[in-house]
Amino acid sequence: MQRGSDRLSVHRDEEMKHELQGLLRSGHPTRSEEWHDPEPSAEDDPQIWGGPVVPGSSRASLAAVRQELGRTLGRGSFPAGPGELSVALRRRNAPDALVDAVRRLPHKERYANAAALAEALVASSR
Repeated sequence: MQRGSDRLSVHRDEEMKHELQGLLRSGHPTRSEEWHDPEPSAEDDPQIWGGPVVPGSSRASLAAVRQELGRTLGRGSFPAGPGELSVALRRRNAPDALVDAVRRLPHKERYANAAALAEALVASSR
């Protein structure tokens, strides 16, 4: 049943399935021209394939937490306490686990930057 909301025609859809069939079956690129293949991820690329970086998880190194906080909050959010930072994280659609981890920090503390906040988060999750 065709509903009319498809961007592609049925024929183009079938053509694309046929083009991807070799890749899906083999698990590696099947094109003869190397320039068609996507580039592999670099060492310094964010690890978006593994989900959000949350303190206490296996991927949550100090550098990864600091990068996630810096990317999400930016410089304008500091200096601030955990209450203000959790509100800023919530406003910027940060993962709930990250917001909760910031909210659990001591309320009287103030953090000057993302690095100081990341150190406190990693230390509290151990």
